[in-house]
Amino acid sequence: MESFPPRIGNGLQHMSASLFVGMCQMVGTSKQVAIRRETADIEDMLDRQIKPNDDVIEMLSGSYREGFRLKGSDMDYMFWPKDHQVILDMSKYCNTANTTLILSDTSESPPGFALLELLTRSRYIDVQLACVTINDRVYISSSIYRQLTCSSIYPNSTVHGPCGSGCIAETIEYDTAWSFVSECWPPSASSWIDRCHSWPSPEVVDDIIRNGIHFVAIGHPLGPHKNEEWRISFSQAEYKVVNSLNHCQFLTYGLLKLFLKEVMNQQSEDTNKLLCSYHMKTTVFWAIQQNTLPHWCPQNLLAGFWVCFKLLLKWVYEGFCPNFFIPQNNLFLTKIHGPAQNRLFLQLHELYKKGLSCLLHSSTIRSYIIDVMYNPTLSICTDESTMRSQVDYDVELVRESSGASIHTKNLCGLPKAIHTIEQLVYSPLTHNQAVTMRRLTAYLFQYTAFQLKNIYMYTNTGFNKQLYIGDKMSCQMLKLAAKFGCVSDILYIAMYYYKTFRYREALSVLEMTKVKLAQPYLMYMGRVDRERYTEALGGHSWSTKMRQAVAKDLTLDNSICYISDLFLEQQSALHDTTEPILFIPVFVMLHFLEFLCYRHVDTTLSQAALDELQVLVHHDQGQFVGDIYRDISWEILGICQQITGNLQAALYSYKQSLAQYPFNNIQTATHRRIQDIVSHH
Repeated sequence: MESFPPRIGNGLQHMSASLFVGMCQMVGTSKQVAIRRETADIEDMLDRQIKPNDDVIEMLSGSYREGFRLKGSDMDYMFWPKDHQVILDMSKYCNTANTTLILSDTSESPPGFALLELLTRSRYIDVQLACVTINDRVYISSSIYRQLTCSSIYPNSTVHGPCGSGCIAETIEYDTAWSFVSECWPPSASSWIDRCHSWPSPEVVDDIIRNGIHFVAIGHPLGPHKNEEWRISFSQAEYKVVNSLNHCQFLTYGLLKLFLKEVMNQQSEDTNKLLCSYHMKTTVFWAIQQNTLPHWCPQNLLAGFWVCFKLLLKWVYEGFCPNFFIPQNNLFLTKIHGPAQNRLFLQLHELYKKGLSCLLHSSTIRSYIIDVMYNPTLSICTDESTMRSQVDYDVELVRESSGASIHTKNLCGLPKAIHTIEQLVYSPLTHNQAVTMRRLTAYLFQYTAFQLKNIYMYTNTGFNKQLYIGDKMSCQMLKLAAKFGCVSDILYIAMYYYKTFRYREALSVLEMTKVKLAQPYLMYMGRVDRERYTEALGGHSWSTKMRQAVAKDLTLDNSICYISDLFLEQQSALHDTTEPILFIPVFVMLHFLEFLCYRHVDTTLSQAALDELQVLVHHDQGQFVGDIYRDISWEILGICQQITGNLQAALYSYKQSLAQYPFNNIQTATHRRIQDIVSHH
């Protein structure tokens, strides 16, 4: 701190306030972060309650779940079989037919690690194949299980720690970790409960203990059974701790992440992989719990950063970074020791000697400090309500809630899903959660409508009354979904009419959708004309905004046939990767349905719809067709061209589809369509 000129030595709080405003712009205001967390929370809660016992639970975790949307942030997911349960001692043993029991054995493992003994048979082949025998007992080998499950979510993933890692469309990095869940709190973390006198609050501590832990597939590098051992993961607990931070504390964590990426990890090649974001989070947790800084507020942002940086420096010097929940577990072990530790300490100490001016090495942070250094009388307002407009929050909420979906394996799971939603509707929900619930309810109605139609079509031939009743129910549900949902949800009604040969009715719906999608205030792909949107919809209810001005891409559940023209693509995605969803840009779907319906009404207008689709797919620069959806967009264009008999154009489109990033996993279908053209002509 001493490196700053004396004239601004007293302006530290002023500088902190400036940086707080800057961090709110980069990371988000507390309201934006709440939107991100609450939408994920409600989806997560529903997923766990609705999925049957023999299904797999998926949980978004890591910095994305915590509320960060920094450039380069990866997407972390945890998966675990719902019917597998880890118990910590045999007193919890209960012989149950529908649960696979696993015993955690910590007798020979270092703190934070355990062997997992399989007590009852698992129906998962990967679990069976990962079994090894040690002292006449059957254990699940973490290294074998990790290898077997590495690419089960995304093909061609590479092993990274306990995860399968890779990159989607060269832009989104991901980590997927398969795990086992335990509802018990480990004895090795009991000291953490005793430490929580003032922070986190007793309610948070109780919630954390009640929700238990996970075991992820990686052993202790120096443990006696490193290939068989599993690491205790407190990912769920850490999220709840992060959730309990005030916004200044959260931004301090964000500041440390930026400082790590832009300064600490830029010192030299031999030290740039030693520290990671997890160490920064651990530093913040300990600094808060040790009550080093009494007031975490915007004016103390730099003071909070400095407290954490000094603690980190101390840990590097000692070569010991204590896990927040199990302090005996050294997070630096095997990584930060010997010559590398000395080099890292010297580099960090050089930054420390510069005082807070070390932050000037960060290109992202620098301007917020310099502005105040050279203009000490600059007025800084840390009131978050002045930092973002209502439109910004609307865009954020649409972006975060629009990806929400519920997956039930079949119609049998629907009553449970609807009952769960019904119960939640009458519970106290935040606005963000209520919006996500609307999205999920619309999705559920659409899923049910098409499921019902398929069942009545293929099982009740000849029973006109049942067909009529089923059809009426499906139509009602799709219209309800459109009331709950946004502009794009009307297209599901058009899809249904097309499926049931009501082409003119479908075209009438498409015409109405076209008018709405052409409005100058439309919000799509995170873009909106703020002035026109505010003018047209400022002060209106959320449901009105959604129905009038919000469009999103369509999601088709691959276990259901929506329209036969895409059946091959849905089957391909299911067969190759068990990918549950097909994502289609809304404007591509609009022209596709227009083309299909007009084929039965007016061939001239059908060709016009195809021409519009062709212009869109060939010339769009990312305004209406997201880059990751170009595979399905070219595919749909090819399908239309093949229907009209323009086989050369169709062949070109299919080849273009194969040249795109395979986000929708439809390559098998594309190859088959190409084969059909080549073999028949």
